[in-house]
Amino acid sequence: MKINIAIDGPSAAGKSTIAKVLAKKLNYSHLDTGAMYRCVAYKVLNMGIQIDDEPKIIEVIKNTIIELRPDGSIYLDGQQVSNEIRTNEVSMGASNVSKLEQVRKELVKRQQEMAQSKGVIMDGRDIGTVVLKDAEVKIFLTASAKARALRRHKENLEKGLESNLEELTKEIEARDYQDSHREHSPLKKADDGIEVDTSDLSIDEVVAKIEEIIQSKLA
Repeated sequence: MKINIAIDGPSAAGKSTIAKVLAKKLNYSHLDTGAMYRCVAYKVLNMGIQIDDEPKIIEVIKNTIIELRPDGSIYLDGQQVSNEIRTNEVSMGASNVSKLEQVRKELVKRQQEMAQSKGVIMDGRDIGTVVLKDAEVKIFLTASAKARALRRHKENLEKGLESNLEELTKEIEARDYQDSHREHSPLKKADDGIEVDTSDLSIDEVVAKIEEIIQSKLA
């Protein structure tokens, strides 16, 4: 029997990385909801639309196709944008876009439809609290801002992107505050969520911990 697994947590806590590995091991589908908000922000910024112009952004979304492919690649209107949506500008843009209530409703509806058939690992910031309230397993990944900034810094360098560790740390702290204090669907651990601090753990160690949690829930 397949279940749905929700993985929430702040920016750069390793949600997508862990979800991808876990999905491969369990033969589940991985849905990176953060990538959907990043795609919207990327498109809106490129179109020169104000990041808080909700009516225009809703119109953009209605004419936008976002594909989260099994190999982890992200396609926006038929074009691969996996690296393009990971810049600092798009990251903060995604945080701003995700504050808009109607934008969230539009994307949450898509996300819920994707998870109807079960066997989904979905990661984001409000999966366990809003998108998949009935997920059988809810994980809240966290890590220190310093550890997360270092991970994002290494990631950027590996992708050939410009990166400044000090700036990244400040941006991650700013995004944490913005995401946890927004009016609609703020970042927080679900009441029945289980917190896992990844600061000093390897990917394999985090995956092993979550597998134990899944097994105990299904026992």
